[in-house]
Amino acid sequence: MSFLMVALGGAFGSISRYAISMIPVKSHFPFITLIINLIGSFIIGFVTGFSECKKMPSETILFLKTGCCGGFTTFSTFSLEAYNLLNDKAYGLCVIYSTLSLVGCIAGVLLGKKIASAIFA
Repeated sequence: MSFLMVALGGAFGSISRYAISMIPVKSHFPFITLIINLIGSFIIGFVTGFSECKKMPSETILFLKTGCCGGFTTFSTFSLEAYNLLNDKAYGLCVIYSTLSLVGCIAGVLLGKKIASAIFA
């Protein structure tokens, strides 16, 4: 059952990521990947905070965290886009993108946990 929940969540997360990636953005800066990773980080923080306050079945946690968030977020895509910026000699954009991704995603986890704890504690 655990594998099924991860697979279903992964499918949902991947489809959601693909749908968001269809938003037309004309920029050398990878805004869509950054936004997806920020949203995914917030969601995984929120689910973690919620599950610490309220009893959740382990299958639900697997569905949401490992499945949905794992399928939704795009670390490998982030890595490729950061490499492409370096390869294109867009060093400033690479530093900005990498910094915003790292700091923003950690902040998203923190914010999600705090909001879930405040609501459900």
